Amino acid sequence: MQKLSDLLGESKIFADREVLSPHYIPNNLVFREKEIGRIERALAPSLKGEKGRNLFLYGKTGTGKTSCAKYVVKEVEEIPNSKAKISYINCKMYNSRYRVLNKIISDHLPTYSKRGYGAIDLYEKIANWIEEDNKTLITILDEIDVVKDLDDLVYTLTRINSDMKAGGFTIVGISNNVSFKENLDPRSLSALYETEIVFPPYDANEIYAIIKDRAEKGFKKGVMDENVLHYVAAAASQHGGDARFSLKIISRIGELAEEAAKEKVTLTEAEEAVKIAEKDIVYEVIASLPEQQKIVLYAISKISKEGGAYKKLITDGLDRYIFSGEVYKHYKSISESVKKPPKSERWYRNYISELEMQGIIKTFDSGKGIRGHTKLIKLMYPADKTQEVIEKSIFGLKGVG
Repeated sequence: MQKLSDLLGESKIFADREVLSPHYIPNNLVFREKEIGRIERALAPSLKGEKGRNLFLYGKTGTGKTSCAKYVVKEVEEIPNSKAKISYINCKMYNSRYRVLNKIISDHLPTYSKRGYGAIDLYEKIANWIEEDNKTLITILDEIDVVKDLDDLVYTLTRINSDMKAGGFTIVGISNNVSFKENLDPRSLSALYETEIVFPPYDANEIYAIIKDRAEKGFKKGVMDENVLHYVAAAASQHGGDARFSLKIISRIGELAEEAAKEKVTLTEAEEAVKIAEKDIVYEVIASLPEQQKIVLYAISKISKEGGAYKKLITDGLDRYIFSGEVYKHYKSISESVKKPPKSERWYRNYISELEMQGIIKTFDSGKGIRGHTKLIKLMYPADKTQEVIEKSIFGLKGVG
């Protein structure tokens, strides 16, 4: 067992832990030069004082969307004598129109942020502040799809440019969910006038290069083995090319080696770190799902745990699958119980496809012989934990059903 004095002493494993953090923005974002260039070109009109287009960045978790946006923010902030101002807003924390507007006020007009103004007052103060000396305000809304009153937010923000005689306002939305805009009201959607950039997943070679660069800076010389890096890159590529996942793994590898009082990491620590990270990351993904997908997943986990009307369908003697039609009925019931209007079966099928793409569920067609031709669903993670995560992340969902 390590003593406190050992923990406070110089690490034999780490040179700079911060470099291994997913939140660390390196000076050079490898394999994302094209995406950074597109962001820069999209924002250039706004930075020149013109009415710019709004910009949306899409891609799975760990594909570099936030890092690239923050990289360009840093570039903007370094432009001398620029009238461009930036607000970066994590919508998981600021998840309503009022909270977003108040965060913008807090960033740039802090004396007004705690005075109890309503949303319209905040909106007018922001517009007047931009207009007074022809400023440009670029507002980055990370995980924009989790905002509860997204229609109201988008409609409000897109009105600013038409209400001002000088200056400009640009939205940069970031989302893991490419289809989230399809839920927007037509009036909000038509006002967006946006450019879109889709971030592809990293492949195994790209992940390897990313973590090799970080490991060289983050670990002491001779600590990290090349075979370990290849192993981590392969594991991350199997999880959809998630660079954040790979960085969590190598950081955890170092911690495990340190706990074992080793001076070099091995595949033993790598294998254990991958198992730990796989459990952690999936629940982070579940917590960040759009609300309707969470409710569908809650229905799946509930039936998986309690059994449905057609109980214990066993495949290969081990795996339990449940009927898609029964999940849809539970989804509708749960949605209504928490006063969330359920979506149509077409939308439900999209949610099932997206959950399967994330690796959270598995589906297959039953073929003939099982209540006709139907889709069967299997939850890939423990139902108890899945339900717990969803209950914590959706207001009013705890204890439903």
